[in-house]
Amino acid sequence: MLETYEQLQQLITEVEDDVRKAAGGNKAAGTRVRKAMQDVKNLCQTMRKQVLESRDGSEGG
Repeated sequence: MLETYEQLQQLITEVEDDVRKAAGGNKAAGTRVRKAMQDVKNLCQTMRKQVLESRDGSEGG
C-alpha cells in the first residue's frame, strides 16, 4: 500500500509542469495530463482495494 502511495506522489510531481503548460493552452501538454490523470485514477483504485484488503484482513471477528 505504501509503495502505491509513493507511486501516486511521484506521478503527481512528474505531471506538474505539463499541468501548467496545459493551463497556458498547450494542447500536447493537455494530452499528457489526461493520460497521467488516467494513471492516477488507476493507482487510486489499486490503493483503495489495498486499503480494503488490509482492513478486511485485520478484522479478528
